[in-house]
Amino acid sequence: MKKIILILFLFLLLAACSAPADQTQRDIEGLSVQATATPLPSQPALISESEALQLEINAPLVDAPSIVFIHMVDVVNGWGVTDTQIVRTNDGGVTWYNVTPQGITETGYSVASHFFDSTRAWLQFADPNNYPNGGTMYHTSDGGLTWASNATPFSSGDISFVDSTNGWVMADLGVGAGSMAVSVFQTNDAGVSWERTYTNDPNLDGAGDTLPLGGLKYSITPINMQTAWISGVVYAPGTVYLFRTDDGGRSWLPIKLSISAEAQDGELMVEQMKFSSSTQGTLILRSTSAKIRTVIYQTEDGGNTWTLANANVPGAGLADIVSAQEIVFYATDQFYVTKDAAATFGIVPPDVVFGESMLAMDFASTSVGWVITVDPSNHRKLFKTEDGGATWFAIIP
Repeated sequence: MKKIILILFLFLLLAACSAPADQTQRDIEGLSVQATATPLPSQPALISESEALQLEINAPLVDAPSIVFIHMVDVVNGWGVTDTQIVRTNDGGVTWYNVTPQGITETGYSVASHFFDSTRAWLQFADPNNYPNGGTMYHTSDGGLTWASNATPFSSGDISFVDSTNGWVMADLGVGAGSMAVSVFQTNDAGVSWERTYTNDPNLDGAGDTLPLGGLKYSITPINMQTAWISGVVYAPGTVYLFRTDDGGRSWLPIKLSISAEAQDGELMVEQMKFSSSTQGTLILRSTSAKIRTVIYQTEDGGNTWTLANANVPGAGLADIVSAQEIVFYATDQFYVTKDAAATFGIVPPDVVFGESMLAMDFASTSVGWVITVDPSNHRKLFKTEDGGATWFAIIP
């Protein structure tokens, strides 16, 4: 049976290689959006049976998983979270495998996750009997085939690793009346043990006040084990909730941004922050006032200074920072794509009307991306594009 599968696979590969490259071009509101298929070698090297069998993941197949969250590491490798499973793909989302840790039966929005690459990932589950001071973290270094677990001194929070062993957690200690207590933890052994470096909870010993209790904290964004940002929202016009540490989280300083005149009267929420390198970073804000706007900042010096981008996106929606130069937005039923760090945007109307059904999206490049939709009956679909958002096809209908 394996030989039959291999022969069929090689036949399809050779057929694809001999097909002519397809090139289309669309002119959209003055923007030239071009999708070009890269021609493959006319005489590709044949692959061995062992190499072909490596395409399979040694885990149970999942037929049409109902995914609530997707993270694609590249154009073929990615992770997904369903209501009950952790799943993995290595063919761009066509085939999915169940790599859920043994004994876990509920995932969905109850799990905090960090998918570092195609092999390494961390999952955090809260202990309901010891909230917010206890939970269990699972870690894999072989793509989910095996998981190690250990107890944590926090229940849930935002997880971010800077490499295979060093990571941060901003632990949620509770929200109330526009304020939020957090603790910041660090690990240097891949999450086996955690050290608390800061808390602003006045009920805990050693609490500090450099990170205000007021405001909601959404994420922690580190670039190394000394420097990181905590971002969120404070409901005060023209005020950005963004704080930085340069001493491993032991103290925090507010970051001042140049706010445009039209955003001065609006409430500013940090939508997303990402560093593509130790120096290049992107910050996306949502400004809510009489009009809703998306505002973008760029840094080239590791976050010491931030520059307001020339172009903005009307309204608000989903955003994905692909690289220091590339960002994809979905707003007002269209995709907005920049390849020059938000100096200009191209508009790409999709051939599928997603409307408000879009639950999440993830782009591995400005050409290849995925969208999760949900209908009123809570049925989820997974769509994929390979031409920058113009054409979509359902890979999980």
